[in-house]
Amino acid sequence: MHQPDATPRDLIAENEALRAHMAYLVEQAERNHDIMCRHQAFDLEIVGASTFQELVGTIFRLLPVISELDAVTLALLDADADIYTVMHKLGVDFEPLPDLLFVEHAVELGYHGIDGAKPRPRLGAFDLMNHRSMFPHAGSKLGSVAMVPLLRNKRLIGSLNLGSRDPQRFTATMATDFIEHMASIIAICLENVISNEMLKYIGLTDPLTGVYNRRYIDRRLLEEIGRARRQDYAVSCMFIDVDRFKQVNDSIGHQAGDEVLREVATRINTELRLSDALARYGGEEFVVLLVDASLSAAALVAERIRSSVADTPVDLGDGVLLDVSVSIGVAALEDADREHPIESVAQQLVGQADVALYQAKESGRNRVVMAS
Repeated sequence: MHQPDATPRDLIAENEALRAHMAYLVEQAERNHDIMCRHQAFDLEIVGASTFQELVGTIFRLLPVISELDAVTLALLDADADIYTVMHKLGVDFEPLPDLLFVEHAVELGYHGIDGAKPRPRLGAFDLMNHRSMFPHAGSKLGSVAMVPLLRNKRLIGSLNLGSRDPQRFTATMATDFIEHMASIIAICLENVISNEMLKYIGLTDPLTGVYNRRYIDRRLLEEIGRARRQDYAVSCMFIDVDRFKQVNDSIGHQAGDEVLREVATRINTELRLSDALARYGGEEFVVLLVDASLSAAALVAERIRSSVADTPVDLGDGVLLDVSVSIGVAALEDADREHPIESVAQQLVGQADVALYQAKESGRNRVVMAS
């Protein structure tokens, strides 16, 4: 059937519709380009992160903004709490990272592969009962969520969890190529940073006792003295020496000596706060740094440590019990010295504690002496 010729008004309307559609396509293209640029900038930012706290902080700071999300959480698989423990020992502050989660078992992440198949992202409507563990602070405000597995060499290391108030933002039929690509970059960055932090921790830890080494405590002293200057609090130091340790090695053997050092380190640590630091300084010597502790307060802690070691023999196995004691010298920087370089102030503080330790040794051992 012959269609009547279009009128000028029809052509004008069709032209306006085409213009509107072109404008919409241009707007969408510009929006997609803007999103792509923002995500490229995000990728560069996280790739450049050199520490765990910097990386995770960047993810939580930027990803909700560039992806227009209402919730972002990160769950890491940490079966033996190794990651959490090491990061805590390296000074990571978890308080500003409430959306960083640690899970003990892979099943807690909710990915159920079939016949060893690679875990796939799970997208759909938010369900408080099913999703509460991955969004513990979101309440019921979310409409839809995407939970994306973090994989390294087919190994599940965690989950990136995205939430939106929009019920249509994440649906089961939605393509996941983009968010999987983003998750793969985050997974690579996480594994690299965690590996580097673990190596750093190993380099700052005494392999025999598991406490810090001299390198760490020297660095930490500088940090704490600088902070004490700014915030005006006292820093105290203990120098601890295991009494007559050479006799232990000579009479019972080096394995027994190693066990004594491990046990002494454990007993010292038991008396300390999380903010304090213990290091094996060399041989049978330990140094303790106490933050925001006066000389008298540090001396009380030192006396608890001395008593803890002396009052209970060390069990060497096979029914062998060994009486052990320590001598402790205590010094404090109660009025932060601002006139001299921090390095010389730190050396002087440790030196004063060392002199007090020598006095404790000379006056009979198994005692605490405060620096004058």
